[in-house]
Amino acid sequence: MAYDLVIRGGRVVTGGAVVEADIAVTAGRIAALGAGLTGVEVVGAAGLLITPGGVDPHCHIEQMSGMGLMNADTFETATRSAAMGGTTSVISFAAQAKGQRLSDTVADYATRAQRGAAVDHAFHISVSDPSVPAFEDDLRALIAAGHRSIKVFTTYNIKLDDADILEILRIAGEAGALTCIHAENDAIIAAARARLLAEGRTRPIDHAASRPREAEIEAVARMCRLAEVARAPVMIFHVSTAEAVAEIAAARARGAPVWAETCPHYLFQTDAVLDRPGMEGAKWMCSPPQRTKADQAALWAGLAAGHLQIVSSDHAPYRFDETGKLSNGRDAPFPAIANGMPGLEPRLPLMFDAMVSGGRLGATGFARLTAEAPAALYGLPGKGRIAPGYDADLVLWDMGRAVTYGADDLHDNVGYNPWEGTSVTGWPVATYLRGQAVMREGDYLGQPGAGRWLARAAIGTRPADIMGTRN
Repeated sequence: MAYDLVIRGGRVVTGGAVVEADIAVTAGRIAALGAGLTGVEVVGAAGLLITPGGVDPHCHIEQMSGMGLMNADTFETATRSAAMGGTTSVISFAAQAKGQRLSDTVADYATRAQRGAAVDHAFHISVSDPSVPAFEDDLRALIAAGHRSIKVFTTYNIKLDDADILEILRIAGEAGALTCIHAENDAIIAAARARLLAEGRTRPIDHAASRPREAEIEAVARMCRLAEVARAPVMIFHVSTAEAVAEIAAARARGAPVWAETCPHYLFQTDAVLDRPGMEGAKWMCSPPQRTKADQAALWAGLAAGHLQIVSSDHAPYRFDETGKLSNGRDAPFPAIANGMPGLEPRLPLMFDAMVSGGRLGATGFARLTAEAPAALYGLPGKGRIAPGYDADLVLWDMGRAVTYGADDLHDNVGYNPWEGTSVTGWPVATYLRGQAVMREGDYLGQPGAGRWLARAAIGTRPADIMGTRN
C-alpha cells in the first residue's frame, strides 16, 4: 500500500518511548508507524528526531490589551512564527471588552483567525464583564459549541471578585469547561506599586518589586480552594515561584482538580534581565515577573514531579517603539509600560535544548510538556501525539545543530528577540501540519487562513493522574 506521505527512518517520540520508525500519512492523519512503508512522497529523516507538533495553549494574538494597545502580531504573523519554531496548534484569547456580549467577542476573534491563522487554533474565552446581558446563556452555548476554556483575572482593571469567579467555576464545571486563572493578589500589587512610585522608583527593574511573590502565592492558594469548593477544574497560568508550586502540589494531593503551567522565561531568566540601562529592560517586562535561580530550580522540580503539567509561551508581543512598549514615552514609569514579550517561536527550541540536549526529563518529557499534556488537558482532538489516527503534526529535529539567537531573527512582528545571545543545541528543520510541510530548512511554506478552528471535547473533573507523572 502506498500512503500519501512517508517520513522514513527517523527516531520517533511516541507513547512515552523513542523508536526508529517510518511514519505513514494519509489524508492528513497518521495512518501507520512501521518499517519499509511506501508513499507517493517519501521524506528521508535518518538521524533526525521526530516529535509531535507543538501545542502552545497560552498565546495573546491580535488582542487588545487592558491598556488599550493592540498586540504587535496578527494571526498571520503569530502563526507564521509558531510554524517556524515547530508549533502547529495554538490556543489564544477571545478577550471580552467591558459591556460586550460573549457571543460577539468570540465571533470577532474567529473572523480574525479565519483570515490569518496558518496553524490550527482554538480560543480561551477571556471574561472581564459577567454583568452583560445573556452572560450565562452565551457562555453555556459557547462551551457546548467547543470553546472549552475560560480565562479570568484576579488583578488588572479586568479583575473579577471571588463571587464572580465562583459563579464562573460553577457554570464551567457543569458544562465541561476548564477555568484558567491569572492568579495574583491585586491589593498586594497596588500597595507595592504605590510605595515604589512614592519613592521615585519607576524603572523597568522596579516592575519586579511591584509584583511581590506573595501576590502570586496568596492568589494561587485561594484559587485552589475555590476550585475545591466549586468542584470544578482550574488551570493556574504562568507559575513563577517555589511557594506557588508547593501550594499547587498540596492542593493536588488533597484531590483538588488543579493543573498548572509555567513558561520558558521563568525557567531560564531571572529578574536581572530587567536591570538594563534606560528603558531597555522594558523588553523583558511581563507579569508575574521573572524571579530567582531558586525559583527556577523549584519549577523544574515541579515539572519533574508532575505538579506542573505544561510549559506554554504566554506569547504577548509588543514592539519596542511608540506602538508598543514605549507608547507612553521613553521616560514612562513601569506601570505605563505594556507587559509581555514574544515567545511562540523560541519555546520549543529552548525547551528542546534543556530537556533533550541537556538531559532534563528527556525527549519523552519534552513531548509530554509541550504537546501531549496541553492537547489532553484542553481537549484538543487528534493533537499532541504521534500515533495512528492522530493528525500528522510533526517536527523534525537536527539534534546536533547549534544556533545562537540574534537581535531580531524571529518571524513574528515584534522587532526584537528576548533570547538574543542565547545558544541552543537541537533545531527544528521541518514542521508538518496535517501532513503538509509549513516549514522546511528555515523556509516558511504556510498559508494564511489554512489553519483550522478546533472544537474541543468536554474537560470534566479529571483525576490528578490524567497525564500521569512519568518522566
